[in-house]
Amino acid sequence: MNTTVLPPIGMLAELTHRCPLLCAYCSNPVELLKANREMTTEAWLSLFDQAADLGVLQIHLSGGEPTLRPDLEVLVERLAKRGVYTNLITAGVGIAEGRIEALARAGLDHVQVSFQGAFPQTTEKIGNHRGAHEKKMETARRVRAAGLPLTVNAPIHRHNIEEVPAFIDLALALDAERLEIANVQYAGWALLNRNALMPDRGSVERQVEIVRQAQEDLYGILAIDFVTPDYFAIYPKPCMGGWARDAFVVAPDGSVLPCHAAGTIPHLVFERFGDKSLAEIWLHSPAFNAFRGTDWMSEPCRSCERQEIDWGGCRCQAMAVAGSAEATDPACSRSPHHGRMALLIEDAMAAEDAGFRYRRISSPSPTTRSASEDGKVYYRDAAVASNE
Repeated sequence: MNTTVLPPIGMLAELTHRCPLLCAYCSNPVELLKANREMTTEAWLSLFDQAADLGVLQIHLSGGEPTLRPDLEVLVERLAKRGVYTNLITAGVGIAEGRIEALARAGLDHVQVSFQGAFPQTTEKIGNHRGAHEKKMETARRVRAAGLPLTVNAPIHRHNIEEVPAFIDLALALDAERLEIANVQYAGWALLNRNALMPDRGSVERQVEIVRQAQEDLYGILAIDFVTPDYFAIYPKPCMGGWARDAFVVAPDGSVLPCHAAGTIPHLVFERFGDKSLAEIWLHSPAFNAFRGTDWMSEPCRSCERQEIDWGGCRCQAMAVAGSAEATDPACSRSPHHGRMALLIEDAMAAEDAGFRYRRISSPSPTTRSASEDGKVYYRDAAVASNE
């Protein structure tokens, strides 16, 4: 059994839940934290110092949209001084002129820009934001002009899976170092849109072959990472490399979690930075130790030769599909709940496409409505979108 606690090497810092986009596949919680609950600059700086002391080597600055934090340059500068590699994960929309260059001067190491589609109409449909595609293109160009390496992130689902070849062309055209073909994980808000987002098996199989061929053809030119779709898998992915094994997440209010969606597990309580030190949480938090290592596993994981490869898979997916965070990830073909994944795919294929559910942002008015391709209108402001 493996329960050794090693120092963490990676961290996802969700600086804010505020975002200019309303992506239907958003994996942030259904209930977002408001700006007045975000940690202060001083608190983030203290947390980053403790993270560096703990051994963290790389921090992903995310959200929401992290560039909405006016103190982002200050945070980046502190991390650079501590020798921590920084990756900015941005929607690339609404970034003020000169901001990318200022972040580069502060010591930013890398930028990842998300594209909801390889074409403008797809980007605008998924993110529900007019003109978003060209803004993202401009941000990507500014990143490269500032001398920073660029990753193009392409979250893949039913409505853009056939655009994978075009995503590859887009990444090459933007002089990106890396392209992440990331099949959507159904957590947070994305779970509400699962039926509208789920691709069919044939599309997934075509995607796999396209990516494999491109990885071979573009070796040494463009690195292509492929995040496989769990619902079509034989074996699960290790959650964050293994629950609380080498990375963690910090929410905007300072809550420290082993993974992005861990808050969906109702019986776990997550401690906040400030109430306890980062080291205390990493080493001793009951939530972090709940699924750490292999001692927690039951069959079939307990006797499986893959137990230290996939570490039981995703605890949040087990919660969502099997109804228990202690269960083997249903993505695994050896799970007694694996058949549920196929049934959920069938349900999604049979479901009537009623459009996406978008988050609430303001009061209903004609200026906050957007038309879907079927001609129906969905309010961006409705907690669960309504139509006319």
